[in-house]
Amino acid sequence: MNLSNRHPRVAAVAAAVVLALGLTPARSQEMDHSMHQPVEPTAPVQDASEQEDPHADHRMPPAEPTEQESERAVDHSMHAPTEPAQPAPKASEEPADPHAGHAMPPATPQAEPMDQAAMDHDTAMDPDLPATAPPRDPIPPVTPADRAAAFPEVDGHAVHDKSIHSFWLLDRLEAWDADEEGTGVGWEALAWVGTDLDRVWLRSEGERVDGTTESADVEVLYGRAIARWWDLVAGVRHDFGEGPSQTFAVFGVMGLAPYKFEVEATAYLGESGQTGLALETEYETLFTNRLIGQWLVEAEAWGQDDPERGIGDGLSTLEAGFRLRYEFHRQFAPYIGVVWERAYGGTADFRREQLGDIEETRVVAGVRIWF
Repeated sequence: MNLSNRHPRVAAVAAAVVLALGLTPARSQEMDHSMHQPVEPTAPVQDASEQEDPHADHRMPPAEPTEQESERAVDHSMHAPTEPAQPAPKASEEPADPHAGHAMPPATPQAEPMDQAAMDHDTAMDPDLPATAPPRDPIPPVTPADRAAAFPEVDGHAVHDKSIHSFWLLDRLEAWDADEEGTGVGWEALAWVGTDLDRVWLRSEGERVDGTTESADVEVLYGRAIARWWDLVAGVRHDFGEGPSQTFAVFGVMGLAPYKFEVEATAYLGESGQTGLALETEYETLFTNRLIGQWLVEAEAWGQDDPERGIGDGLSTLEAGFRLRYEFHRQFAPYIGVVWERAYGGTADFRREQLGDIEETRVVAGVRIWF
């Protein structure tokens, strides 16, 4: 920047100082800039109009408004504190690096070609792969051989075979206090023998009070699997206990309903046109792997009165109970529970005459065994 054109007074003062020191204008510029970097050998002074800015190679602060440019040009001490002038180096001395005092940006490593990086990665994954081999895809396409290896054919277990199996369950064997009548004992048992599709079923249920059988029945049924978890059964039932014994033809269905409700629905056709319907459902709640609660609801209805056996038409009895068992062994589990039973319709009338009470609640204790 030419100072003589814009500030004549400042230029005159600067010239007087130069003359007083006996230095040329070029030598004075070298002294002013010696604080920034060592100067190169003195070059011929160019015309003031053609002289280049000595700070062109320096990193200058951002440009400011035009009116402030003159102040920056006059006072070069904005860059660094002024030190006493030192004699310029002789022409014989080797000039220093002009960039020695400046911080240079770190060199950026040249990026490795993508193909070479891919080949190095493949070589590291597979040492036997030549270094000059073309790069492979990171995930090769799935082939039919890959699918066959992922889903091999396996031999399933035998189903619907002709092997004979069996299952025996004493679901309830319990006792309770029957007040003045003594001790009551009840049972419910289930068993089957056969194949996966065809089975012979045995079912029995009854009660004894003070050594006398009040009611009991035994059923022998043929069962055929009609759906997953469901069997259709047909056979005979024989009742015995108080009053004359009686035999019925039996038709029904039994199985596991959704949400794991065990269901038995059975229809009866007996002597003298007597008909009946029994419905029983059970549900088990697992409090732990061994502590299990069993819920039970059972209902019976008959089509005709049978005074000798204490049965009236319509809804006969309704029973609900809860039993809590602990399985010390999967095949052996003692339990305690509470059972509520009530008679309805004509059956309630017969019980009221004989026992004076149509409703009963009892606490039971028993054991569950299967093998």
